[in-house]
Amino acid sequence: MDIIHLLPDSVANQIAAGEVVQRPASVIKELMENAVDAGASTIDVLVQDAGRTSIQVIDDGKGMSETDARMAFERHATSKIAKAEDLFMLQTMGFRGEALASIAAVAQVKLTTRTSEQDLGVQLCLDGSHLISQEVCSCPVGANFEVSNLFFNVPARRKFLKSNQTELNNIIQDFERIALVNPSVAFTLSSNGNKLMQLPAGGSLQRIVGIFGKKLGEQLLPVQVETSLVKITGFVGKPEAARKKNSSQFLFVNGRFMRHPRFHYAVMEAFSHLIPEGDQVPYFIFFQVDPANIDVNIHPTKTEIKFENEQEIWSIIVAAVRDALGKFNAVPTIEFDVEGKPDIPTFEAGKLSGVKAPKVQFDTKYNPFNSHKESRPAARQWEKLYEQATQNSQSNQATPALFQEGFEMSSQHFQYKGQYILTAVQSGLMMVDQRRAHIRILYERYLEQMREHNAATQGLLFPELLELSPSDAALLTGILDDVRALGFDITPLGGSSFSIVGAPSGQTDPVAVVQQMVESVKMQDGGHADALHHQLALVLARHNAIEVGEVLSSVQMETLIGDLFQCSNPNLSPSGKTILTILQQEQIDKMFN
Repeated sequence: MDIIHLLPDSVANQIAAGEVVQRPASVIKELMENAVDAGASTIDVLVQDAGRTSIQVIDDGKGMSETDARMAFERHATSKIAKAEDLFMLQTMGFRGEALASIAAVAQVKLTTRTSEQDLGVQLCLDGSHLISQEVCSCPVGANFEVSNLFFNVPARRKFLKSNQTELNNIIQDFERIALVNPSVAFTLSSNGNKLMQLPAGGSLQRIVGIFGKKLGEQLLPVQVETSLVKITGFVGKPEAARKKNSSQFLFVNGRFMRHPRFHYAVMEAFSHLIPEGDQVPYFIFFQVDPANIDVNIHPTKTEIKFENEQEIWSIIVAAVRDALGKFNAVPTIEFDVEGKPDIPTFEAGKLSGVKAPKVQFDTKYNPFNSHKESRPAARQWEKLYEQATQNSQSNQATPALFQEGFEMSSQHFQYKGQYILTAVQSGLMMVDQRRAHIRILYERYLEQMREHNAATQGLLFPELLELSPSDAALLTGILDDVRALGFDITPLGGSSFSIVGAPSGQTDPVAVVQQMVESVKMQDGGHADALHHQLALVLARHNAIEVGEVLSSVQMETLIGDLFQCSNPNLSPSGKTILTILQQEQIDKMFN
């Protein structure tokens, strides 16, 4: 009996949709690229519930005829290529003819479109690839795609979507990539009726400033070089714009966003010895290459591209960026101008004949072993605290049990190199990392404040202005209630600006802390409330914890150790690093044998 058969078109389309349509952002990317290919000068994107409920992309491009509108939803139907050789002469974003068929297979789609040659347009309604209706209508020139109930017929895919905030971040990310490479097109992005971005047509630098703000625009240097292999234009950040993470870094080739680790390394190579190791600089690099010398048809998302002359282009990138840094004097120089500077005296032996060397005085009767012990606070009951810590350690399988029954500790603590607190215990010598211990204490305190909503807020004498990029502003708006639960009083001013009028008591530089919170949340993949609270509490704890090298008094060390052992997990920091360890007495004795 024959067992091989052709799959129905509906099943084949859903399989293809698994590669092309991964999340709401994938739908927006495909529809925006089609609008750009259609010659649109204005593209509006509207989403509801981060694309779960509705996605609408409206453009004023050339539109489609009634026949083309119906044919566009068939698999492998495209106007971009006609033969295999056309793959090596691509001038458009799309070419496979799979996007609309894949979208229609997993959503309910309504298309309204008209060409300039027609007086009336056409409206098509599809439900899971099935044509529901097709009728003539009155509409403007262009196309209006409305995609509703994404993955309504694939519940497993819909269930694995992230939170609305995470999905909206992905939408903004893809929107920014297409908007950056098409500055001559006006774009708007709205979410749940709120306009997140409104980008007028203009130049590349104007588009970058419109998306990422004026502060970044002031830190960019132009890059431009043209060779027989490639034309490179764009902007790179000055060395002082380097950051540890989340720098804006974009590579585009022939109007298409791409990921290319080797070219990224080329840009960073140009900054070697100019920025600290591990830091990242922002850059926006646009390549123009002969389409015959690249292959974009190697990945469903078209973000991985092969270059025929990759090594040569790598060298050109390094030279172009270094040229930009040198041309605009962005490389730090040594200042030799001493005019008007104070004189630095030089050593002359004859002038020091009457100077005596300082003497060191010390007490010959001092015996460190006879020093009296400082009294500790009466409220500290170490035996009970350590007994609780022992129980917590034994109940948590992931946490090693460091303490034994009858655990006792000395009342004296010693600080080693401003980083570790040393304390004698019955089983040996306990060493505590003071910064990690303080981070653990503050972290649990902030989590409790978010749960109980009892954080104290101290009003600032002068409100501080917080300016973010539109994408970061949208993210902060989504987590604003959780940030306020930590004691921040933040008021939206409209657009991408916020006013910080209050902060937790004793908080310094609230603007920097909130920016770090936004960056930290951007890096997390999950959207659960617990994961969000973990990120926010950890950022604030790291910002306010004592630094390595800070000298502590005996009372401060006593308080720190006491607070640590009142935590739910005194052994590990929130990021899983060891806070304390015990050098066993047997190990100490063995060292002296």
